[in-house]
Amino acid sequence: MAPLDASGSRKLEVIKMTEQLIVAITSGDYETYRKFVDPQLTSFEPEARGNLIEGMDFHKFYFDNAKVKKNKVTNTSILNPRVYLLGDDAACIAYVRLTQCIDGQNDLKDGDSETGTSEVSSTLTGLPWDGLAYTVHSEETRVWHRKEGKWQNVHLHRSGDPAIPTKATSN
Repeated sequence: MAPLDASGSRKLEVIKMTEQLIVAITSGDYETYRKFVDPQLTSFEPEARGNLIEGMDFHKFYFDNAKVKKNKVTNTSILNPRVYLLGDDAACIAYVRLTQCIDGQNDLKDGDSETGTSEVSSTLTGLPWDGLAYTVHSEETRVWHRKEGKWQNVHLHRSGDPAIPTKATSN
């Protein structure tokens, strides 16, 4: 295998930062999450129902209200990451994110936006999920910007499954 050039090294750095951010999200670690995310983060995601979210309040709500068990069974994979370097201080990464969970092991409340893991209770879905394995699938794009030597996620676009299955609602 050939040694990495500077651009290859930066691409790996972006992948690693993205993985660390997702670990913070899935473990409910808001302090680490904040270190990776710009306070003016913008995002489009299924839970926002087509609205552009600006700032941290939308995501902080889920961190504050989700109860994450230390012994939960969750595995998140980033598949086919593609990094685009947009100059020396900006990058974009696109990937598929799979989060595998065992229901009943992840004791989270309704609506776990960024975290991507949750207890899928029968009250939400009408189905008996207790103890069953399920996988949440999403396509994600994150834009990273380096400010004063520190990389921060400035934009997220997530499509696919909501972080948790929910009952259909009538409009």
